Amino acid sequence: MPDYQFYIQDYLGSAISEEDFPRLCKRAGEVLARYKRIYTVTEPESGAEKMAVCAMTDALSGFEAIQNGEAGAIQSAAIGSVSVNYGTSTAVDISPKGQARELYRCASLYLDIYRG
Repeated sequence: MPDYQFYIQDYLGSAISEEDFPRLCKRAGEVLARYKRIYTVTEPESGAEKMAVCAMTDALSGFEAIQNGEAGAIQSAAIGSVSVNYGTSTAVDISPKGQARELYRCASLYLDIYRG
């Protein structure tokens, strides 16, 4: 499981705060553990599993931000004292099925995952 230093130094992540990283990383690790139970998961190179967990952690952070109204499609904006409002309509599928697809895609960027 990667730590925050790996996330910022090796993965070059910047979207997640140090306080939120352990919680989100644990959730990403649980999803990867599930993949390992139902698929054959191989690490094509050293460190690939940590990179996959970081990518999944970033995705989980993005889903949370959209669900909390902190990100997503901008519905209105103002220039004069900088005001931005995010709406519920997004181009990102945040349904459970959409999140599962994105997490699998993130893991597949670094790991070889197949039925076997």
